[in-house]
Amino acid sequence: MIKQKTDYFNVKTALENMLGKEVDVSVNMGRNKFVGFKGVVSACYPALFTVSPKDRFSGKTSFSYSEVMCGNVKITAKAE
Repeated sequence: MIKQKTDYFNVKTALENMLGKEVDVSVNMGRNKFVGFKGVVSACYPALFTVSPKDRFSGKTSFSYSEVMCGNVKITAKAE
């Protein structure tokens, strides 16, 4: 079982505060393979959130809050 680092409400609130801001996204694809890209948090829904990529990344752009809670997706806000 994967240990959760925080709860759903804190993750959702943090991502809602990042809405419209540039972020760095790191996604664990399994087997020590990570994919990173830059984008903008475009929407937050009850079960997931979406990130619009800035570069030519053609992968998944919607993630669930549980992926962030388990550490499979890491979102870092860029300093302005």
